[in-house]
Amino acid sequence: MAACAARRGKLSCPALLSFLLLLRALVEPAATACSVDAIYSFGDSIADTGNLLREGPVGFFASIGSYPYGQTIRKPTGRCSDGLLIIDYFAMALNLPLVSPYLDKGADFTGGVNFAVAGATALDRAVLLQDGVMMPPASVPLSTQLDWFKSHLNATCGSQEDCAKKLAGALFLVGEIGGNDYNYGFFQGTRSVEAMKAYVPQVIKTVMDVAKEVIELGATQIIIPGNFPIGCSPSYLSLFSTSGTADLDDRGCLKTYNAFAQHHNEQLQAAIDDLRKANTDVSIIYADYYGAFMHLLDHASILGFDQGSLLQACCGAGGAHNFKMNLMCGAPGTSTCSDPARRVSWDGIHLTQQAYRAIALSLLMEGFAQPADAVQEIWSC
Repeated sequence: MAACAARRGKLSCPALLSFLLLLRALVEPAATACSVDAIYSFGDSIADTGNLLREGPVGFFASIGSYPYGQTIRKPTGRCSDGLLIIDYFAMALNLPLVSPYLDKGADFTGGVNFAVAGATALDRAVLLQDGVMMPPASVPLSTQLDWFKSHLNATCGSQEDCAKKLAGALFLVGEIGGNDYNYGFFQGTRSVEAMKAYVPQVIKTVMDVAKEVIELGATQIIIPGNFPIGCSPSYLSLFSTSGTADLDDRGCLKTYNAFAQHHNEQLQAAIDDLRKANTDVSIIYADYYGAFMHLLDHASILGFDQGSLLQACCGAGGAHNFKMNLMCGAPGTSTCSDPARRVSWDGIHLTQQAYRAIALSLLMEGFAQPADAVQEIWSC
């Protein structure tokens, strides 16, 4: 029994057993029918399954259509990872096909459509440009993704009633979105942390407006994720760490930037609460990406990750965090770690397949998506 005692930063034996059983459930989904028959997704590179690749990736994302991207699944697909994403594990756990990107006109969309685009922002280009925040040429804001969704409905529904009936059995992912609105300002050095807080209400209002619109169209089940702890990202650590350690927490993450992410998430949760009160017949779930990621860091060893490289990119060009903004993964002069499954960060901005898998498990099975009873009802198959 002594070996099963709970230890700081470790899972106890009962917790480990539960985790292994839940992991098996995620990897080997049940054959019974699920309550969801389609997924519709809006967002950025955290969820993009190939839209930017078909738009024509540039800048940070120029190499996502070639190896080493996709190496774990032996095919570059336009996903910003070595393999699968959170949305892929959501679909697998619902016994649905992986959600095809909207711009893949030859795809079968009976199981849903993915409108997310890597590099996307919540706010429109004009809003960011007026304050000097530049966006990549191919960036697709949330408003455009919503227009794509409406075009898809017009092409596939015979009437408004048909659409409402179709959407009642679907799951909507509205985000993660907004991270790039902040990234572009921070990375370009145009805005301070305090100044960027002025964007938070606008970002959240845009997300809520999209959620309200899909509800009006017939959505009954919606997941709205928060932002990741950006202060733990190799990109932020490489760009904004100073010679001292005053701004680093005991995990080695930047406290200032994590506090900003928490500020966004707190405001988002308050807005979700208001949305729930106005739509009591709709399941509106908050996905705590921040908490799930921190849980991963705190239990990294038992989850199979290399404790010594939690804040280092697998694919990069060297340095303390293996990240250089001018030498992104896939560029000449970069290299890839020998075992991505042991790493959390893939390219310094995005995560590995194994990290996304662990986070998906935490969201579905370990209480990092709330309310938990609504999560269990959706994934009851």
